[in-house]
Amino acid sequence: MSQQAILSEMNTAFAEAVYEARCPVYASFFGAMGCAASIVFTVLGASYGTAKSAGAIFSSGILRPERLMQNTLCAIMAQILSIYGLVASVIISGDLVEKMPLHQGFLQLGAGISVGLSGLAAGFAIGIVGDAGVRASSQQPRLYIGMVLILIFAEVLGLYGVIVGILMLTKSKENITVCLY
Repeated sequence: MSQQAILSEMNTAFAEAVYEARCPVYASFFGAMGCAASIVFTVLGASYGTAKSAGAIFSSGILRPERLMQNTLCAIMAQILSIYGLVASVIISGDLVEKMPLHQGFLQLGAGISVGLSGLAAGFAIGIVGDAGVRASSQQPRLYIGMVLILIFAEVLGLYGVIVGILMLTKSKENITVCLY
């Protein structure tokens, strides 16, 4: 065998090894986990925020039934968090394919965790603020505006996670290895 043929075979073997390292069969698993983490953690945060503030909403409805609908803002804001997780999961699932670069799968996992955990934290904050704020504003209605401002600050924590997640998903599509079947 000539030296040129040996070098050609070595280059082909090296290229296949690099290709397999960059495009393993398990790469899409990480993207799927990011998709699941996004929706699961944001729904957990939204359900906690809704449940925690609902107790205060109903108990304050006994004292001031005319403020019942006004106080449901906490539960509505908590449910917005689950929409953030749904949006991120839909974006991630749109890019899932059987064979994908490992880099892309890791970025999808990171994006899902970013959205999910920030939504979970925001849900906890909304639940705690909603519980205390609704009870306090039922006794002193002037506290309602302050409660709304604090709820907005808590909600924006989830939005920060969505922004970071979208940035990561955008980066996952740039300069990637094309994985062939």
